[in-house]
Amino acid sequence: MSTGDLTRRNLLRAGGAAAALSLLPGVAFATPEPGTAQQTKTVTGTFKPDIPDWYYLPVEVPRGVSQIDVVYSYDRPSVPSGTRGNACDIGMFGPEGHQLGNQRGFRGWSGGFRDRFSISASEATPGYLAGPIKPGTWHVILGPYTVAPQGLNYRVDVTLHFGPQGTPFKPNPAPETAPARQRGRSWYRGDCHLHTVYSDGRRTPDQLVADARAAGLDFIVSTDHNTSSSQLQWGDHATDDLLILNGEEVTTRSGHWPAIGLPAGTWIDWRYRAADPADFRRFVNEVHRAGGLVTAAHPFANCFGCTYEFAYEIADLVEVWNGPWTEDDQASVIHWDGLLRGGLWIPAIGDSDAHNPDQRVALPHTVVQADSLRKEDLLRGLKAGRAWLAESSAVTLSFTAAAGASTAQIGGRADVGTGTPVTVQVVVGGVPGTTVSILDQLGPQHTETVGDSGSATVTWTTYPRYSRWVRAEVRRPSGGPNTATPNAMVAMTNPIFLGPEHG
Repeated sequence: MSTGDLTRRNLLRAGGAAAALSLLPGVAFATPEPGTAQQTKTVTGTFKPDIPDWYYLPVEVPRGVSQIDVVYSYDRPSVPSGTRGNACDIGMFGPEGHQLGNQRGFRGWSGGFRDRFSISASEATPGYLAGPIKPGTWHVILGPYTVAPQGLNYRVDVTLHFGPQGTPFKPNPAPETAPARQRGRSWYRGDCHLHTVYSDGRRTPDQLVADARAAGLDFIVSTDHNTSSSQLQWGDHATDDLLILNGEEVTTRSGHWPAIGLPAGTWIDWRYRAADPADFRRFVNEVHRAGGLVTAAHPFANCFGCTYEFAYEIADLVEVWNGPWTEDDQASVIHWDGLLRGGLWIPAIGDSDAHNPDQRVALPHTVVQADSLRKEDLLRGLKAGRAWLAESSAVTLSFTAAAGASTAQIGGRADVGTGTPVTVQVVVGGVPGTTVSILDQLGPQHTETVGDSGSATVTWTTYPRYSRWVRAEVRRPSGGPNTATPNAMVAMTNPIFLGPEHG
């Protein structure tokens, strides 16, 4: 069966709603003759460059199906230098529907990482949700990510297996505590952006847990791309010395925004662009209602669809440091600092975004002050900006601003008169060969070099009349072992605000 050539002009001739315009000619499976084990049907077609982001291939599933298998492929013709070639994502919605935000209908996503998947009541390919195969209209979703000038020729093979449903899958989400790391009110180290084989990572959940523990972390957030499937199995891999929180990296065509701290099994839709601000706000609100936070991820990442294009004003956090330090991170810090200077403070975090075993978990990570090692307290600390960023657990840092008997910490405020002297102090350890800088809204104000011991105490005095806020950076001029980029970040803080609060 062939869909023929699909262009935006041909689709518009068909009329109807936008969702209907993206429907492909589907396949229907009849109730099989007794003894039939399986049936396969094939769809082929071509996407032209000027097309919508998503297409839905209807699959009519009769009663008596125990498993659905989907295999897809597409051509990759040569393209001129500077021209994007073909890339196409894939996923699945069940008979409950594929409308925007339909969490009941979502059955999985693998993007372009896999060329096949299976779903049954008992199990599913990582990235997909096990559950009953109900009769009705299912939809394979195809996302032509980039399309070569020649077009994208695709093939989808759908196989239905007939027989009784298997034993229902039993979710086992992560426990809500990690008692061996619980320290009451303290500073907790966590990596809030990580991937596994449940999306496009190469680590298994067990491997990720082992690497996070070895890195000295207290907590992690699992943020596989566009799917909730990994959230349902972390209890199989949890330990009493690592808290595992649920999340999803909402991966749109206009940038990525991890939703962190979600209840297990929560899926957040990603089928919109920055040109659809109402849709973005809708799903940000959905995350907030679920008790989670929204992160503007790697804002200046140099890959198609990765750069964050949405509004910063309704994000809770900005990921200013993502993986080993690069010029992209420098651009993110400069932009974040510019927002702060303009009066818009969105707390900064740093994450490894580690996908593969050769990418180091906790490089970097975020150290957050929280009342306990529990989800609600950790998220509250992050949202309040009581956090600093570090390249490893070997780095220690404290940052305070003292005025008389009052001392403010990261994310806080020294609420004193504009003519009151404020002594800013940075204490660092584990950072040999670095420089420590204290900055305010005018830029770096005081810098000192750290000796071979790796420890230093740096102080500077200012007045709220001159400094609206202060923050600290620790950098390694040589770049160091983790990056070839000079003046690499080793640690940085969120600001401490000085003077009375206005407005």
